[in-house]
Amino acid sequence: MIDRSNKLIVFTRYPEPGKTKTRLIPVLGTEGAANLHRLMAQRTIARALSLQSSRRLSVEILYTGGSQQQMQDWLGTEPIYQQQINGDLGERMAAAFQNYLNLGANKVAIIGTDCPALTAEILGEAFELLSQHDLVLGPAKDGGYYLIGLRRSLPELFQGIEWGSDDVFMKTRAIAQNLDLNIACLPTLADIDRPEDLLGLDIGFLQ
Repeated sequence: MIDRSNKLIVFTRYPEPGKTKTRLIPVLGTEGAANLHRLMAQRTIARALSLQSSRRLSVEILYTGGSQQQMQDWLGTEPIYQQQINGDLGERMAAAFQNYLNLGANKVAIIGTDCPALTAEILGEAFELLSQHDLVLGPAKDGGYYLIGLRRSLPELFQGIEWGSDDVFMKTRAIAQNLDLNIACLPTLADIDRPEDLLGLDIGFLQ
């Protein structure tokens, strides 16, 4: 039986050209940006599901854009899909934590799908760290974070932050310190969000 006390939530978007990875469109075009997102998401979700198959956690996909049928046609019927609520990224993450923790999960982590170096081992480490820490963060090189994990709902962590800026991680950590939380950090990894992030990108990671 899958361990539903550990919940991994994947935030993603249906890969519709023109609405996906818009900051990469000037370099890759609408189709190219959507295709890169599609491939990165498929790889991330496959790694997440590999952990689910080992019964260490359960995975759900929270999506925007498209319909549930389109998501299933793209990624298959194995994952559980839920639409994200309306609101900014912080509001959507805060609502997800509140929902799954209220439903009985003991540890919840949220990831995106634009971090090629995120491995199943790092995901597993996040849940191990949550056994001893209130908050786990995976810092991104651009100043954001690629993973956030909690054991209780803390909406304060998502307030007063300019999402997409280069100080998201720093501000989140400062709020956590003010709340006297016990914080653990994962390795710093690179997100693929902006044209400069494509420099040196090994397309082999998509194989």
